[in-house]
Amino acid sequence: MKDVSHFIGGKHVKGTSGRFADGYQPMTGEVISKIALASKAEVRAAVENSMAAQPAWAATNPQRRARVFMKFLQLMERENEALAELLAREHGKTIPDAKGDILRGIEVVEFALGAPHLLKGEFTDGAGPGIDMYSMRQPLGVVAGITPFNFPAMIPMWKFAPAIACGNAFILKPSERAPGVPMRLAELMIEAGLPAGILNVVNGDKESVDALLDDPDIKAIGFVGSTSIAEYVYSRGTATGKRVQCFGGAKNHMVIMPDADMNQAVDALIGAGCGSAGERCMAISVAVPVGKGTADALMQKLIPRVEALKIGPSTDVSADYGPLVTKEALERVKSYVDIGVKEGANLVVDGRGFKMQGYEKGFYLGGCLFDNVTKDMRIYKEEIFGPVLSVLRANTYGEALKLCNDHEYGNGVAIYTRDGDAARDFASKVQVGMIGVNVPIPVPLAYYTFGGWKRSGFGDLNQHGPDSFRFYTKTKTITARWPSGVKEGAEFSIPTMG
Repeated sequence: MKDVSHFIGGKHVKGTSGRFADGYQPMTGEVISKIALASKAEVRAAVENSMAAQPAWAATNPQRRARVFMKFLQLMERENEALAELLAREHGKTIPDAKGDILRGIEVVEFALGAPHLLKGEFTDGAGPGIDMYSMRQPLGVVAGITPFNFPAMIPMWKFAPAIACGNAFILKPSERAPGVPMRLAELMIEAGLPAGILNVVNGDKESVDALLDDPDIKAIGFVGSTSIAEYVYSRGTATGKRVQCFGGAKNHMVIMPDADMNQAVDALIGAGCGSAGERCMAISVAVPVGKGTADALMQKLIPRVEALKIGPSTDVSADYGPLVTKEALERVKSYVDIGVKEGANLVVDGRGFKMQGYEKGFYLGGCLFDNVTKDMRIYKEEIFGPVLSVLRANTYGEALKLCNDHEYGNGVAIYTRDGDAARDFASKVQVGMIGVNVPIPVPLAYYTFGGWKRSGFGDLNQHGPDSFRFYTKTKTITARWPSGVKEGAEFSIPTMG
């Protein structure tokens, strides 16, 4: 059994709190690690280590900082297979899915290579008589990220790459359910030439999260997780004067218009709804076919596809998806299926009885499909985070649009149609942060920003893209006039540039 500690000052540091969490291998259900949970004192030690290292890193020019990430990308290519296997072992994703997780993180690192350009300020020559004006972006200092179990490679890289490229030191608190890959990423950053202390990793639970939120020397925090925790982190972090961005839960709809290519729509729905066992904040969990004919055609094709889903261990590259992350997660998703049945939804495919031969103690669940779901049901209103699809039939396009707009979550949405006018109208009017037109998981590329609306996101700036460089920097604006030609005498009216 492996011991997982902390990574502070460029080296592994044993936990001293005396508290540990079990780390599981989801495909077998076995405990494979003991994870040290940091105390407030251990978090403070990481902060002090970062504070000592950060000024010299901030003074390093952006081009040299970018070179560290160039080397890191080379190391990630070397380590790709091993990282994917580690991720699959701890999380339960299939290895192809794990490689996708890693790649989407790498794309943000590639974007961060543009730091020399993205950190450029503005300059105006002759803004007034003998006056020049310019701005500069400077790092905040020590910042932190609290990242979830479901993307243990991607989201840590989304957080630390732009933060460090901006000249900050970064403290990462990954999920204790899948700490191995974040720890390995920190090791590779050191190997790439990052100075010790610029990326520290502390494993922990609520005690360590609260310590990060309350520490006066941490200037900004990014979080991804459930909405209830996102709201807590945002409220407590902003109360202590921090800059905070938090991304929470989702209930992503796919509107299927009568003119949609039904084969394409079903392919998209099955992959976006059940890939990664549905443990994605961008998973499509609600299909909204418009019109009875559309709904009946959808169900005719969708039922056999859900029934034919191939569930397997993480090492099976032909599996559609693997196990859920923990036994508690499995029981939680099963309980939602129970709730849906009690609420009167029609459970047309029931995966609760699925058992994986040879892996009977693993955390597996077969695909589940509900029809005739209504908007007052809990299975519609709440995020399930499992391979459970709900079909909520709409009579008209306007009704489908209203469903998306009325839901408390506004993370992602998709529309399937051949009608450009309908797609354009939908994109303009839907109250959701990320929209796919014939695209099932509308995750923007790294040079655009990622973020949801309503109770899916808290804070003014989104993840990656230009927003990430704005979030991790503060702007100074300088107005300069040199003595030559300056009139003598005090000026008592407000200065103007006329």
